[in-house]
Amino acid sequence: MSTGKTVLEAVRVSHGFDVSRPWLQRVVAGEKRRWLQAVDEVSFAVAAGTTFALVGESGCGKSTIARLAVGLYDPKQGEIRFEGVSLSAARAQASLRRRMNMIFQDPYASLNPRWRVSDIVAEPIRTFGLAAGAEEVRGRVGLLLAQVGLAVADGQRYPHEFSGGQRQRISIARALASEPDFLVCDEPTSALDVSVQAQILNLMRDLQQRLGLTYLFISHNLAVVRHMADRLGVMYLGRIVEQGPADAVFGRPRHPYTRMLLESVPDLERIGQRRTPVRGEVPSPIAPPSGCTFHPRCPLANDRCRMEKPAHTRVDGVEVACHAVEEGRG
Repeated sequence: MSTGKTVLEAVRVSHGFDVSRPWLQRVVAGEKRRWLQAVDEVSFAVAAGTTFALVGESGCGKSTIARLAVGLYDPKQGEIRFEGVSLSAARAQASLRRRMNMIFQDPYASLNPRWRVSDIVAEPIRTFGLAAGAEEVRGRVGLLLAQVGLAVADGQRYPHEFSGGQRQRISIARALASEPDFLVCDEPTSALDVSVQAQILNLMRDLQQRLGLTYLFISHNLAVVRHMADRLGVMYLGRIVEQGPADAVFGRPRHPYTRMLLESVPDLERIGQRRTPVRGEVPSPIAPPSGCTFHPRCPLANDRCRMEKPAHTRVDGVEVACHAVEEGRG
């Protein structure tokens, strides 16, 4: 449950990657450097004990934000703050680093195949000095495995001996080993089948309630986000185009892109009704469209949309970056 305290805050964060060809090839071809703008002036805040979810199509910058949020990347512009402290400064403080962790998308790729599960889960405990002696470490590992629904004996096995859902439980146990307050969950269920997804999501909700965890939840699956999120941000080509309370965004989406995403979600109650599918392809972030980057796919686009980048407008507690909404055309 939220206490109103802000745990993580992104303030006009931008980040890009140099995707240029090698120097000699550029000189021969007369090319300049090429930059991919993955995140463009993104701002949001995550309150303690809540889940802030980011959704959008692949390539919109969600995973880049996930890595920025735990300090794996440094923002090119703007600032990430953890409890009011700049993350670039916080990384020098072990006490703050310990309080944030990440659950990765592919549970098999994120686990060391040469290590037994007990060693994988114990690594953060040893790194941060959270237990005195081998016996206490083993005891904490056993408690963590039990907390995520695994047996103590499973600690003697290797990651390849488990199913996908069990491996994700191991990843969650490792993430909890440092006793964090804040977890970044980067597509934690996308590699799992539907029935296992539900088990992992229910486990994460239960852990959040029992341990008071705060989540930044990254997903492209709106059905999953609806189950998890307290607040929701919709991303398109590096920008958050709509954000607000999850119930408000799902109940009455304002941005045309949000509406198109929701139209694509299967709904038994809407069988036979006409739907507007998501049109076209996401443009290249190396050469994004001018003005509103969504205008090539938007049914409401006009000349202003093609030329002018929209600012965020607050409508009934929801922030929307859309000229059509601002002008009352949406």
